[in-house]
Amino acid sequence: MEAVNEIRRAESFPEVSRPADCWYAAYTHARHEKKVAQQLEERGIEHFLPVYRSVRRWKDRRKELDLVLFPGYVFVRLAVTERLRVLQLPGVVHFVSFNGQPAALPGGDIEALRNALMQGVRAEHHPYLNVGRRVKVAHGPLAGAQGILVRTKTNCRVVISIDAIMRSVCVEIDEADVEPLF
Repeated sequence: MEAVNEIRRAESFPEVSRPADCWYAAYTHARHEKKVAQQLEERGIEHFLPVYRSVRRWKDRRKELDLVLFPGYVFVRLAVTERLRVLQLPGVVHFVSFNGQPAALPGGDIEALRNALMQGVRAEHHPYLNVGRRVKVAHGPLAGAQGILVRTKTNCRVVISIDAIMRSVCVEIDEADVEPLF
């Protein structure tokens, strides 16, 4: 009966996020992100490992590599009660936590970044920013994401920061697609 009351309370407040709808950051051993993502895939756990293409040059050749956008982290979407399934994987150290509880990440930013990367938007690692002109992306693949506007001479970039892990990513965007946050 108690479980039925919990479900009814959750349904009566649609803005409250249900545990299964939350993204969490799993911290991994150094350079184990792709292996952890493969293990999560094998176990059917929803995850997100953002990567970007980079050209590396050596004396005799050039090679395109897929590098991890947030080194040391894999994003996992699951109920907080199921976190043991992830922590048992070799290569996973712990979840990013506050006061002993895994910290839920802003789902809108993670989903927008995931959608943008799937549609081929070019993203790059950027130093962590938390001060600047805050904007919201209104249109395009990143719709719904919030970030900091950075202008260069020829184009406009939005830096999306994930505060829980203190990392940022920079994406080029059309200036008409953003609107200021007040």
